[in-house]
Amino acid sequence: MKQYRITTLNEFIIRRQANIPYAKGELSRLLHHIGIAAKVVNKKVNKAGLVDVLGTAGKENVQGEIQQKLDVFADMQFTTALKDSGECCGIASEENQEIITFDDELANDGKYIVTMDPLDGSTNIDVNVSIGTIFSIYKRISPRGHKAELRDFLQSGNRQIAAGYVIYGSSTMLVYTTGRGVNGFTLDPAIGEFCLSHPDIITPEQGRIYSLNEGNYTNFPEGLKQYIKYCQEKDEATHRPKKARYIGSLVADFHRNLLKGGIFIYPPTANSPNGKLRLLYECNPIAFLAEQANGKASDGKNRILDIVPQNLHQRVPFFTGSRIMVERAEQFMKDHS
Repeated sequence: MKQYRITTLNEFIIRRQANIPYAKGELSRLLHHIGIAAKVVNKKVNKAGLVDVLGTAGKENVQGEIQQKLDVFADMQFTTALKDSGECCGIASEENQEIITFDDELANDGKYIVTMDPLDGSTNIDVNVSIGTIFSIYKRISPRGHKAELRDFLQSGNRQIAAGYVIYGSSTMLVYTTGRGVNGFTLDPAIGEFCLSHPDIITPEQGRIYSLNEGNYTNFPEGLKQYIKYCQEKDEATHRPKKARYIGSLVADFHRNLLKGGIFIYPPTANSPNGKLRLLYECNPIAFLAEQANGKASDGKNRILDIVPQNLHQRVPFFTGSRIMVERAEQFMKDHS
């Protein structure tokens, strides 16, 4: 029987470390601790319904959204793991109004800051639909040896050192990039390790899936309405219309489209002219992954990674996925502006 060598996440990170000129092991340790937190959260997600982690936590987060118990648990686990890594001097999370800085000698000397959405798609938790974690890593710009500052976090996405997500679904996967392609790792429960399963992911230039919440159709800009109409018409090549697929979890929708080809859209609407998704810890990391997989990400006009954040919880419209599909949507938005 032919033997296949398993490459674990930690082995892969260490092996790739040599390709990053400034990396001396700190980034590898940081990614290792993110992997550990993902395993802990995965265990809890898999027990939902058997232990007391379903339902709301009884309070709202900074976004005005009702926090779920798993939201709070995931935020705590990733915050603890990042602090314990000794390489992270601060984090920004969807669940907190202000940045969190780790005020001890080891953390103050840390080279990196992390932005994260600890549990994306949390409204799906109680009905057993895929959810995820999104993270992004930057080099700090404030002097080492001191507490992290707000300016460390208000960097444009093109300055990301690494980004990725964990999807908790039929299997649990960690997908990440350090700017040299995108690789996916599936958690093997038998050995408790993330193992390389999707090397060098490239998303198709053209896809047949469009993902957005058409329940908001009446509030969409005219350009997007016309693009949806175009998607629903028969394609010249396949003689079939494109397929609407929407899960309501950014990680799950993006992951499917990344592998199969498609576009995810959270547009500006009459009620939310800036969209809903947050630039720092949702759009920037996903955009980085999309571009590294030969896809594209924009706000309908401008490249997401070139936007300079003005505040921690800034929202932007979001179009991402297969390059040709995003460019076609941008053209419709321009033509009907």
